[in-house]
Amino acid sequence: MFLHRAASQVAAPVSVNQPSMRRSTPESQQGPEPCNRAESGDRRMSAATQTCGRPLCCPANRTTGQRRSVGPCQHQWEHRRPARSARLPPSCATGQAGPSAAAHMASVAAAVSADAAALQELVEDAVVWASQHGLLVGAGLAEPSCATVHAPLALLPVPYPRETFLRAKAAALAFNAMIDAVAQDEEYLTTVLAAAAQEDLFTARLLQVFRETAAERHARREQEGVLAVLRSDYMLHAPTNSLLQVELNTIASSFGCLSTLVARMHAYLLGRLGASEAELAALPTHNAMDNIVDAMGAAVAEYCSAAGCSNGEAVMVMVVQPGERNAYDQQWLQTRLWERHGVCTLRRSLAQLVAEGELGPDGTLTVGGRRVALVYFRAGYTPDDYPGEAEWGARALVERCDAFKCPSVAYQLAGAKKIQQDLARPGVVERYAASSVDAQLLRSFFAGLWGLEDLAGSPETQAVVDDAIAHPERYVLKPQREGGGNNYYGNALRDKLAAARAAGGAGLGAYILMQRIQPPVNRSIMVRLGQAAEADTLSELGVYSTFVRRGGRVLLSAEAGTLVRTKAATSDEGGVASGYAVLDSPLLV
Repeated sequence: MFLHRAASQVAAPVSVNQPSMRRSTPESQQGPEPCNRAESGDRRMSAATQTCGRPLCCPANRTTGQRRSVGPCQHQWEHRRPARSARLPPSCATGQAGPSAAAHMASVAAAVSADAAALQELVEDAVVWASQHGLLVGAGLAEPSCATVHAPLALLPVPYPRETFLRAKAAALAFNAMIDAVAQDEEYLTTVLAAAAQEDLFTARLLQVFRETAAERHARREQEGVLAVLRSDYMLHAPTNSLLQVELNTIASSFGCLSTLVARMHAYLLGRLGASEAELAALPTHNAMDNIVDAMGAAVAEYCSAAGCSNGEAVMVMVVQPGERNAYDQQWLQTRLWERHGVCTLRRSLAQLVAEGELGPDGTLTVGGRRVALVYFRAGYTPDDYPGEAEWGARALVERCDAFKCPSVAYQLAGAKKIQQDLARPGVVERYAASSVDAQLLRSFFAGLWGLEDLAGSPETQAVVDDAIAHPERYVLKPQREGGGNNYYGNALRDKLAAARAAGGAGLGAYILMQRIQPPVNRSIMVRLGQAAEADTLSELGVYSTFVRRGGRVLLSAEAGTLVRTKAATSDEGGVASGYAVLDSPLLV
């Protein structure tokens, strides 16, 4: 059964800009203290929990305004006002006859949504937990620039089919091997992207850097250092009950750290609501944060082993955007990289990198006098990151050096939308998959994808463009861009294609056409800036994977964790950093 995350009645927004700190006890403090609700681990039966066998923190157990105690810990609870429709059947405790764990959680969610006081308390708990545990983004203020707010988040996890979730995770290694093979095929990359480069300056400049650094790349082919931090994004397609890939991210795959924290926050909140062990077990734990960091550590260790330096001598350079609001997701990586592997991180923009970076005759890159073992890009994926030639010079500088790169330009090109579309053509993914079994698995995730560069001469392309103009709700038009907010939908898609068709297809080489995925709708409570709002929502699953290669030796290939982003069902785009979605986690059903 699915966890319905809120009642059918829409809750009014709740402001919690000044949360009560009496509910902010860190998890590490295990001693008893008076509080409004029982601690998450307290599931003892008592006279105070006779309604459903759960602690009084469960909104379903609220009855009247009387004060009661729970067991010898003497947790105090005072109901502030009568609850509305918040009572569950007496037999809902785990192990007893009656509703399942998922049904109990559905009732709890409905009770929270229907009870404004219960909703406000849970939102307060979420905001405080996020603030205490670094689930943060920058506030975007000029002064103080270090001001933070909690990351946009879903109050309760989204139901997700267990087998589909596990299948997506199992495909991670197949995607690792396939994209690495694509990135090593220079002729394929340049040939497939040639049409897009004619219409799109950004793709053309990346290809230019790729060609201009070919000599250095070929000279070190046997010692090439590759680190990939990938994220394959999927949506459930309700009409066919299938899971389809939205895209494969090869550069700046974000939110690995904050997604790790969201899963922990949801476990905490469900515990505070009295979730059973079975319910908590349906919330999968992961540690994308440390898994990504360990891949970085492996790359630095391999570099230092070959270069004869120690981890403490060499550094990782994280290439970032000036004024980055999502810096805390990034800074978790640099903190954990130091704690787990003793590697220091230098944060630099592309402009700072070209100003401070020096390339030695042996290919060694130093920044501020520090030897660089790894360059990790959290910028460089959008034309806005390259306002001048200096930034393009920085990209070429990194390509020419001997450090591990995450990603190289080849990997960035391999993640282009046009490559995604071409891999779906008959026989193409089979060329790059590690086995026929892998190829079959990868192809099962492909949505309908069409190239548009041959509109004038291809009846098949003309037919799909005609259908997209007639039925724009069935398609998405995608340029060669990352970061959200770039796609065409609905009337905008129709108008763009109609104008291009009238012009004989001019400009369409920079785009691909994709089948629009139709995910199931859930009811969610989303929290931004301390405000809770309930809405119909759609969710997108991301699966992280890491890959480390030195020359022809694969040192690491692993699935690394998951991300769920949830957005309003009325929103076309879905990025968290771009303001469309909130961070979420799955409850497996």
